[in-house]
Amino acid sequence: MKKIVASIILILSVTFVSAQKTYILCGKLVDTKSGKIEKKKTILVEGNKIIKIYNGYIQPKDRTSKVINLKDKVVMPGLIDMHVHFEMETSPARYIERFTENDADKAYNSVNYANVTLRAGFTTVRDLGGSGVNVSLRNAINAGKIVGPRIFTSEKSLATTGGHADPTNGMSKKLMGNPGPKEGVVNSVEDARKAVRQRYKNGADMIKITATGGVLSVAKNGQNPQFTLDEIKAICETAKDYGMHVAAHAHGDEGMQRAVLGGVKTIEHGTLMSLETMKLMVKHDAYLVPTITAGKEVSEKARIKGYYPAIIVPKALNIGPKIQGTFGKAYRNGVGIAFGTDAGVFKHGSNAKEFGYMVEAGMPAMEAIQSATITNAKILKMETEIGQIQKGFFADIIAVNDDPTKNIKTIENVVFVMKEGKVYKK
Repeated sequence: MKKIVASIILILSVTFVSAQKTYILCGKLVDTKSGKIEKKKTILVEGNKIIKIYNGYIQPKDRTSKVINLKDKVVMPGLIDMHVHFEMETSPARYIERFTENDADKAYNSVNYANVTLRAGFTTVRDLGGSGVNVSLRNAINAGKIVGPRIFTSEKSLATTGGHADPTNGMSKKLMGNPGPKEGVVNSVEDARKAVRQRYKNGADMIKITATGGVLSVAKNGQNPQFTLDEIKAICETAKDYGMHVAAHAHGDEGMQRAVLGGVKTIEHGTLMSLETMKLMVKHDAYLVPTITAGKEVSEKARIKGYYPAIIVPKALNIGPKIQGTFGKAYRNGVGIAFGTDAGVFKHGSNAKEFGYMVEAGMPAMEAIQSATITNAKILKMETEIGQIQKGFFADIIAVNDDPTKNIKTIENVVFVMKEGKVYKK
């Protein structure tokens, strides 16, 4: 008899939990699909999904439902940052930490960075390159073990020998060794295919290549092309076989053109992009991920003596200040814009600064918001699940104090965060 009673109680408790609903009363609601801001709406959430959106303020008729009052706030879908690095954060000690930190250290640090990012209103991110700890971080978040945004990760970025993502750059010959596809270093078409397959095996969601030199790598050239067109084609074709898209770090124009012609979906940074390349991107439906914040922060830090190794300073001072101008020109020439910041190059949680820089360069505020929601969801093939506050979508919901189309900087102060129906900040 006791077993029967216990079973009934368990069934009732499960039913109670599954039936519990949350009513979110919204003073204003940003409709990212229409590009309009609506007034006095109620979002009904059950479990991890949005069930319905009502006109006006609806109060529950039962005692089990929860009410969240955001009548004096502006409610938006959770934001998506397409370029972060959760295994690191800017520091003068970063280049020494390669030799002193273990994977466990990176993992513990990444937990905090993920938490800070979620609380800043970014419910989904693309982590574009680390050691593989980023895969474990994603898995731990998905399992509910730790708090953070939904992560799509490239695992280890792909480079050529001596390229921007060669993990042994700047080391002594004794330590340098000869890294290959397993370590993410590519020097042939065969290597390219193997490196992609290795990333898939290691748990990557997509692929990141360093198509040109980079600012923060311990190498002289920050813009030279570093893959052949055939290598990039092999990477993109293999990635497609495994259901993955490819992102390409690129500052120099020739490397960008090879990347676009090779089949990459997003160009990260795009600093020295020519008009010809912009037209090529439009033709091939490739997107620019601007990372303006990173450019500004890097050039600022380069002026601090000893912050970066000496070989990096001239690259940072040359490349960093140009990103915003290139973004503005690309936008005006019809290049698709995917919001991304390169957080980790600057402090995590400051991602929303990017919106202000985008607007400053000429992009309307609503379009900037759409680039961080609608556009990014499409690239991630999640356009029916995230990026909008719509019936059937994940309950990724944030709120700010002011209308972001009138005051874009309000997004830098997110006051409410819900991810998949669970509140993380209020």
